[in-house]
Amino acid sequence: MTKTPLDDSPKDKKEFPEHIAIIMDGNGRWAQKRGLPRIMGHKKGAEAVRRTIEAAAEFGIKYITLFGFSSENWSRPEQEINDLMDLLRQYLRSQISNFHKKNARLSVIGNRSAFDNDIIELIANAENLTRDNNSIHVIIALNYGGKHDIAQACQKFIQKGGAENLDAMAIEQAIADNLYTAGIPDPDLMIRTSGEMRISNFLLWQCAYAEMIFTPTLWPDFGRNDLLKALDDYAGRERRYGGLKQSGSA
Repeated sequence: MTKTPLDDSPKDKKEFPEHIAIIMDGNGRWAQKRGLPRIMGHKKGAEAVRRTIEAAAEFGIKYITLFGFSSENWSRPEQEINDLMDLLRQYLRSQISNFHKKNARLSVIGNRSAFDNDIIELIANAENLTRDNNSIHVIIALNYGGKHDIAQACQKFIQKGGAENLDAMAIEQAIADNLYTAGIPDPDLMIRTSGEMRISNFLLWQCAYAEMIFTPTLWPDFGRNDLLKALDDYAGRERRYGGLKQSGSA
């Protein structure tokens, strides 16, 4: 019997996460294993970004946040930084029209002031072009750090005044409202590739209750089947947010 796309879908569509966050790790190791320069791993990683977004949209995921470049990544060798910035320029120029055609929205979170002016302009143009699209919302974290995100949210909140009159729950909500991801649902599922088991300062506040999946697959090799496996794993979990199971057992 011919296999249909539905035969290869997650086992319980009711358990689809609304928002997936991914730490895309392993580009350098992928290249090293093949005796290639690191930039080739990053280029293959960009291809993995495209196919993973396409698969997420196919599975009905509404939000996907990708850790593209951390605030700590500036410490890498200058040549690698230059190569990454050129790759970012190329991606923003070549892929955004495809995003728009597929009704996908692109947003960038993080401190973009450290980037060259032409990159800042490319980001702004991409966001403006796609802001009304609604098939899937792709959020790319660039020059992003979770601690900085929380700190800048607190700074904004304090500058607005009135903190002294709020209770702890109201302050918590006010901080959430000033994060880079304000207005975006928190991730339900966080995936990290390459076998590393840490979140590396990524969405610290937002992933407080996210399910975690760590896969040994290097990011350039990640694709539809890897995402499908993660969704099946997620579908088999029960999210209790510190409470009890529906049956009442602990």
